Amino acid sequence: MQKSIERIAGDSEGVSYEFPVFRFEGLRFDGSDKSASSAYLQAALHAGELPGVVAIDALMPMLEKAEAEGRIKGDITVVPQANPIGRAQYHFGEHQGRFHLGTRTNFNRGFPLLAAPDVKLLPDTTLGTADQRLKTRLLQLSLGHDIVLDLHCDDEGLAYLYVHASLWPAMADCAAAMGVDAVILWDEDTDGTFEGASITPYLNVPAVVARFDRRVATTVEYRGILDVDGVLAGADAEGLYRLLVARGVILDQALSTSGSFTGPNSFTGPNSFTGPNSFTGIVAPLENIDMMPAPRAGAVLYDVKPGDRVAKGALLATIVHAPGEADGRTQVLAPQAGIILTRRSRRIIRAGEDLLKLVGDRKSADARSGTLED
Repeated sequence: MQKSIERIAGDSEGVSYEFPVFRFEGLRFDGSDKSASSAYLQAALHAGELPGVVAIDALMPMLEKAEAEGRIKGDITVVPQANPIGRAQYHFGEHQGRFHLGTRTNFNRGFPLLAAPDVKLLPDTTLGTADQRLKTRLLQLSLGHDIVLDLHCDDEGLAYLYVHASLWPAMADCAAAMGVDAVILWDEDTDGTFEGASITPYLNVPAVVARFDRRVATTVEYRGILDVDGVLAGADAEGLYRLLVARGVILDQALSTSGSFTGPNSFTGPNSFTGPNSFTGIVAPLENIDMMPAPRAGAVLYDVKPGDRVAKGALLATIVHAPGEADGRTQVLAPQAGIILTRRSRRIIRAGEDLLKLVGDRKSADARSGTLED
């Protein structure tokens, strides 16, 4: 394993930011052009989202063991904390890692959407802002890898993936290996998410270059922001390891044969891995998601939790907007039948702010394209 330090220049004299990058070099068995798939993993692009960070921490010993035993076939690049700028941002004691305070831009928006997978097409950000320099460098680090995993989390929720429609169902083995509960399919990115920037360069190139049969690009939502837990981290790490084995980045004959992981934190969740194409979780297009904007500001009393199946008209939440007064509560009802994917981790809401994600059985009447949230 090789460790290097990336440095991003700040926006004023004497200010710079650093983050480590770990690289595992894959073995070249036959020298042919059918080399093993390579992988890029990053976490905490939204700097306060830590479930992916601790998952990578639990994964690293597995990668080091595989390296020591000569079982890493394809190159692996790991960025455990991808956003030192957001990590350093505090406002009155509260961490602010989702938006760059200098530009008010989401750290997972504004990535360059390249026309082809060519680093020469990356923009020159010398005179840009620090967050633009960070985004360009992260994309440069990931470009060319067959597998790109961007590890995030939601407020409170199930574990799920965002996947471009061109990669499904070919990525069903990945969803199964990771043990996620749901997959949300999308087909257009106009906001420049990291995932969008990872797949867009391959959408208009020849199939021999795009290699969609072996390409993986996904945003991984590891449940909720408070799910920073050793047992969950171990299970998530095993899921990442299974994916790398399933896609031929790591050789593990025992795992490839049995389809099960027998490590100390072996995952046995609702969608635990039982075979390469065994994903039985929720699969739905992004257009099926109802975000449920709050009709009033106030305190939220949820009647549902992530994973609940609801019928049309079911009570989802009550907003207490005028406590102690007649008619001081407003109920929020399900616009259609579906599954609760996520909900807010805080209980204070503004009017118009989204309450939850309901994965409906059909297209939402208020369907959104592109990214669901700011």
